[in-house]
Amino acid sequence: MKLSAFLFVMVFGWSLNALTIGEVPKNIVLSGANGGLVKDGSQWSSSSLKDKVLVMFYVDPDEKDLNEEFADTLKAKKFDKEKFGSIAIINMAASWKPNFAIQMALEAKQKKFPHTLYVKDMKSVVVKEWGVADNNSDILIFSKNGKLLFNKDGKLSADEIAEAIKIIENNI
Repeated sequence: MKLSAFLFVMVFGWSLNALTIGEVPKNIVLSGANGGLVKDGSQWSSSSLKDKVLVMFYVDPDEKDLNEEFADTLKAKKFDKEKFGSIAIINMAASWKPNFAIQMALEAKQKKFPHTLYVKDMKSVVVKEWGVADNNSDILIFSKNGKLLFNKDGKLSADEIAEAIKIIENNI
């Protein structure tokens, strides 16, 4: 009986945090000890996921290349920066690598890709609050009004890449 009650609470609790396609997710703020922007450490809020179609990469640093094919496809599309944007949130707690080494790599990436917003999640807040996969590479796409349009954890297949691009093109 205790085990079934525990499992119910775990599943029910998880479902409260799960993202739902077509809905605006619960607001998350990354600041202070929980993280923030790579460029200056200031706070980041998911309430900023609006006004453009946005692709969010939520990535374990050890899995940074898992969806490189999708990133390259996005780059090749050269979407209008006024209508499309990208955010890379790095799950710092998921890696064995020292934070200072990840920080240096992120600062270099921010300079190389100035149109992508880089954010640090020091304590896996996005995993806990939204229920995205931990220790992985998650791809999320948001509409101009902040609604979730696409959510996939792990490596995107060729069909999933095509689906994600079509979703972006249909919502720009």
